[in-house]
Amino acid sequence: MTSKGERDTWADVDWDAESATFDDEPDHGLRDPAVREAWSARLRGWLPRAPSDVLDLGCGTGSLSLLASEQRHRVTGVDLSPRMVDLARAKLAGRDAVFLVGDAAAPPVGEQRFDVVLVRHVLWALPDPERALRHWRGLLRPGGRLVLIEGLWGTVSPVGISADRLTALLTPLMRDVRVERLSDEALLWGREVEDERFAVVAVV
Repeated sequence: MTSKGERDTWADVDWDAESATFDDEPDHGLRDPAVREAWSARLRGWLPRAPSDVLDLGCGTGSLSLLASEQRHRVTGVDLSPRMVDLARAKLAGRDAVFLVGDAAAPPVGEQRFDVVLVRHVLWALPDPERALRHWRGLLRPGGRLVLIEGLWGTVSPVGISADRLTALLTPLMRDVRVERLSDEALLWGREVEDERFAVVAVV
């Protein structure tokens, strides 16, 4: 489990400043065609086949939002960093996508409901993950799904959330919870990794 101090350190990051180099990471910018296609293939398996409403929380510069849009989904992205949101808007200019500045734990979407809530590398850093999951479930339409990409990063003093803990938090809330291990998928990360990386797809 992540300590409060580790979450506070993450929360103190100046994401507006980080936005300038955020896409330099292979799994952030998806600039390498092979890495991009690896993520695109994963999204095709996680998202509905029919065009759907996808809420991308902690969307960063919008790389996953763009892949979802290319698969004909309607995207709403939310990020706490105004600069990240500006970059996401530019990346998806002309597409059926809206980007909002706001807290991923309580996104500013009013009464709107979604077919998918997509969250990558955000939940572990929130002060109350269980509360966030309950809120996100409430944003889903009947039959909707949470797609949560998380992990325990590092092998000496790992930070993050384990698949077992996340599954335990979701089981009381969702009808079906499925874990996909991603640590062996080097193409997703642009390199070999040894820590725990995974996705959970959970259906209402």
